[in-house]
Amino acid sequence: MTERLAEKVVVVTGAAQGMGQTHARRLVAEGALVVLADIDEEGTAVLARELGEAALPVRLDVTREADWSDALDRAVERFGRVDALINNAGLLARGDVDSTPRETWERVMNVNATGVYLGTAAVMPLLKAQSSGSIVNISSVDGLRGTDHLFAYTASKWAVTGMTKAAAMECAPWGIRVNSVHPGLILTPMSESLGPTRLAIPMGRGARPEEVSAMVAFLASDESAYCTGAEFVIDGGLTAGIPHRDPSAVA
Repeated sequence: MTERLAEKVVVVTGAAQGMGQTHARRLVAEGALVVLADIDEEGTAVLARELGEAALPVRLDVTREADWSDALDRAVERFGRVDALINNAGLLARGDVDSTPRETWERVMNVNATGVYLGTAAVMPLLKAQSSGSIVNISSVDGLRGTDHLFAYTASKWAVTGMTKAAAMECAPWGIRVNSVHPGLILTPMSESLGPTRLAIPMGRGARPEEVSAMVAFLASDESAYCTGAEFVIDGGLTAGIPHRDPSAVA
């Protein structure tokens, strides 16, 4: 694996498990120094032991401004700077427009949307001071289309898409890039039984977590130096259209 991220300091939220964990491993493999930010302190401690000196675990509730300030202070104290922020933390809640409780709506929006806003605002002074940096916001294919039974989640991911574009416009004069990543179905134990969903994907399969992390690493690196305000879709063609195929032909 190349070291295109050598010595770059990258903050990853929601790093204790799932995609955040996979992103952190890929970034370290490419030479980055990674701040593992999550409310799950035990989870980040375990991952930090695996990744060694290149990783710093910090407690972060993305909905709390004070936590963001403390996390970034610790990152600078340990590594001297911050080069990239991966706004990965998020949660999913099912529910229709007329059946989603307000508490659920607020919880989803606070983590998925307000968390991105607070993180972007908090890291901006550091990136502006060095006139460089990359912010990668993990949205979803549901931030590009309407999805039934995921009312709050879909709204929150559209918010992420919009914030990405607005921030990209504002930050470009400082050489700061802001992009969004839009995964479709990701292959996890939970999704293995989703046969009908896979049939809607032209490539006939979900994405491996590592395939999403490869895009995150690219956007955190200087190889994406002319990319900003863009949506990077990793969905096997899911948002391209509806395939007409014999279901029996799909594994």
